[in-house]
Amino acid sequence: MNIKKNVGNIDRIVRLVLAVVLAALYFTGAVSGTLGIVFLVLAVVFALTAVFSVCPLYMLFGLSTHS
Repeated sequence: MNIKKNVGNIDRIVRLVLAVVLAALYFTGAVSGTLGIVFLVLAVVFALTAVFSVCPLYMLFGLSTHS
């Protein structure tokens, strides 16, 4: 199965930066509890979508930032 890339370079950079910021907030203890877990899960999702250049939500809505 070949999944078409739908995340462009600028989008990937933004996602990676967000992933680092959210993970840093969690691991430094600035955010904890349920919100901390949510931030950590979002960080993982942003990192994975940036690495693989595929966003399932973009597929669902027919969007693409990949040129």
